[in-house]
Amino acid sequence: MKKILFLLVTLLAGLGLGGGAAYATVMLLGPKPAGAAAASHTEVEPSFVDAGKILAPLVFADGRLSGYVQFQVQLEVPADKAEFVAARMPLLLHAINMRTYRTPMAAGPDGLIPDLETFRKVVMTAAPEAFGAGVLRKVAVTQANPA
Repeated sequence: MKKILFLLVTLLAGLGLGGGAAYATVMLLGPKPAGAAAASHTEVEPSFVDAGKILAPLVFADGRLSGYVQFQVQLEVPADKAEFVAARMPLLLHAINMRTYRTPMAAGPDGLIPDLETFRKVVMTAAPEAFGAGVLRKVAVTQANPA
């Protein structure tokens, strides 16, 4: 009788321990609630806003003007902020203009090649002034032509 009772207690303890481990695993690693999944989905989905053509001066490191270049830029923003960004685009263009004449972007031996990475950084630093912090995720320079 003691042997059957011991086996029964061992079986119940094993079921309880296994069930508790399964419950803890689901709580830690299981699926998220529906509201949390919807909120994380909107954060991941990007939207691209066309900034239009941006005319910027090419300046040497010593401050001399080399020429002008026309950039075509796409801004990656959250999907729910795309309309807000499009409405405040003139403020971004103003902030870019206030930075480009002070930023040396002329590259190459004759200074007629724009440094795209420098221009991208100028747009990234001008964006919080126009849109607020954290709105602009990335800047894609899609075209650069001498003007």
